[in-house]
This record gives sequence, C-alpha cells and structure tokens, in this order.
Amino acid sequence: MNPPAESMKCPSDWRSLWTLDPAVHFLNHGSFGACPRAVLEAQLELRQRMERQPVHFFVRELEGLLDSARAVLAGFVGADPEALAFLPNATAGINAVLRSVRLEPGDELLTTDHEYNACRNALEFVARRAGARVAVAAVPFPMDSAEGVVETVLARATPATRLALLDHVTSQTALVLPIERLVRELADRNIDTLVDGAHAPGMVLLNLDALGAAYYAGNCHKWLCAPKGAAFLHVRADRRPGIAPLAISHGANSQRMDRSRFRLLFDWTGTHDPTPCLCVPEAIRCLGGLLAGGWQELMDRNRRLALAARQVVGEALGLHPPCPDSMIGCMASLPLPDGSADPPKSALYGDSMQDKLLEQYGLEVPIVPWPAPPRRLIRVSAQIYNTLDEYELLAQALRELL
Repeated sequence: MNPPAESMKCPSDWRSLWTLDPAVHFLNHGSFGACPRAVLEAQLELRQRMERQPVHFFVRELEGLLDSARAVLAGFVGADPEALAFLPNATAGINAVLRSVRLEPGDELLTTDHEYNACRNALEFVARRAGARVAVAAVPFPMDSAEGVVETVLARATPATRLALLDHVTSQTALVLPIERLVRELADRNIDTLVDGAHAPGMVLLNLDALGAAYYAGNCHKWLCAPKGAAFLHVRADRRPGIAPLAISHGANSQRMDRSRFRLLFDWTGTHDPTPCLCVPEAIRCLGGLLAGGWQELMDRNRRLALAARQVVGEALGLHPPCPDSMIGCMASLPLPDGSADPPKSALYGDSMQDKLLEQYGLEVPIVPWPAPPRRLIRVSAQIYNTLDEYELLAQALRELL
C-alpha cells in the first residue's frame, strides 16, 4: 500500500516506492520507465492467479479483465474503450498500422527527422515494399517556436501524401510537438496522422477522442509506470475496419457477434503474459494517489523539475534553452560538445560519456546522437523520485568531464 501523500515529506520517501538501485541517480525515466513496488506486487498477484489455473484464467477470465482494464485506460486518455487495443509497446502499434495501410507506388509517407529510429525503420520498410517513398521534414533544433514545426511539416505535405507519422513527444530532442494543430491541418489536406505517442501518456493530458487522429500509439510503461509490456493503439472508428494486428490469430475467422472484429483480432494474438496491461489501472491509481492534486499535480510537478534541471545543466555549460518552455514536458534535451572516438560500453546509445557518468558519478542519463555522431545531446528526465540536487550533481560532473 502507498503511504498517505501527507506523510511523504522527504524525497527519499518517494524513492522508496520504487525498487531503483539506491546507488544510482536515475535521471533516465524516459527510456524504459520504472515500475513502483505496489504495481509490481499487483502484477505478481495476477501472475500467481494466472498460473494457479491457466485454462480458467485465459479462457474464462481474461476477456473480462481486459475489458475492465481498457475501461480505466480509456477514461485516463479520453477515449472510447472500443477504440483501444492493448499491445506490448508503442512500436508494435505503429507497425500494426503501417502494415495494414494500403499503399500504391508513388504514394508518400510523411515524417520528421525527429522520429524515433525504430518507427522510422518501420516506415522505410513499408514504403520500400510498396514502391512508396518517405518524405522527411527537417525540423530545426534548437528552435524558437512550435509554429516553425507546423510550417515545416506542412511544407513537405503533397497531394501524394497518404499518411503522416508524427511524434507527440520526440525521443531524442524531448519536444512536445503541437500535435493538435498538426493533426487538424493535415486532416484539412485529407492526410491521416499516425501519432507516435510513446512518451505522452502520463506526461501530458490526453483526450484522444478530441484530438481526432486516425491512429495513436502510446506506451504505459514509461510515464504511467505500468510494467514493461503495456501499451495501446487507438484507432478512430472509421479506420478500424482496415487495421489488423501483426499476428493474425483465432479472431480472424471468429463467428462471434457480441464483440467487434477489431476486438476479436487484437485481444487474442496468441498466448503471452497479459499482466502488464492488466496492471494499467493499478499504475494509474498508484501514481494518481501520490499528490493531493492527482495526476495533474504530478505532471505539473515533473514538468517544473524538468525545466529546473534544464536550467541548471544549461547554465553549467553556458547554453541557452534550445526550445521554448512551452514545448517541454517531463524531459529536456541540451546539446553537448561533439563526442570523441572513445569506444562506448552502452550499446543502446553508443557514447562513452554515458558510461563515464554512471561509473564515476553514479548518474544514469542518456547521451543521444543528434543529428548524427559525433554531435550529441544529453536528455534529462524528471519523475517524482528525482530531486534538483541530482541535476546539480550532473551539472558538476559535466563540467569536470568536458
């Protein structure tokens, strides 16, 4: 059980709700999230329930459990539950849409140069297979305003553009893009938008029905703090008939009339561990109960800390903020001097600076290539278990290492 919010006076109390290594200053919540103890305990109970009687769990209980979890998630993201499908990660949702959309030779798929590499690879794959092409809008970073993002993206849209894949929150540069405006402007040009919302749930308020995007994929393991393997795909009603999961299973020829075809296709794609998705309601409850103001106060608090972290690190390096405060959520990125040829130990990011920060200072923070090595950024995340002291330590470490 969570201690009452009024008893959480010390930052270490917040940290104690997670199982994070006490020897590490974890400033990288954005990459894989971190799951609180209470949510992990709920998952363990579900797994034990599943393994006590697997047939009963999968055949008789799972469908209702998924419906209940989906209803809670729908309320959190402002969506009709029927529009939501649980998936293991946002990348799977992006791929499901891209592999379902019919393309012809000469069609164009639009994205930006900030798009996450995994999803950009999926875009290139389907374009190459169909004889289509990928048009890339080069969004500058640093930037002065969100308006420039809209202008840059729209300038690359053409009559041949069939779909735009756009981040809600960019991964490397940590920008909250003006997604409402982009979706609306592209729709006016008869272009569907597939929103890569990997970072958005739990970082920014969502109302997916009001947003109106044709497709939206979001992770629950990042800022919602659900277990790894929890994500969703939201598909607008008029686009639902044409979308199928990556794995086609029993639902494809089901004769049931009490469930939509979309539900039958996505709810059973083969045997897997569904407990991460079933724990989404507990994650929403757990994080939403930490502060008196609920999720809104938590997101506001994390955003203020991210802005403060950016200021502390920026001042230490003599840097101006590379984007307006209005484009920051719970992460912030800053440019670093170009990297060296030192071989990295970290396969994910590939920069020796990340290894040095961890080994010498106990700081886990990503150093990401931008736009390509040796140029790079440092990206800080802010979750409730983080403190300003940790970013001051990071600033000192960077001064010494650079």
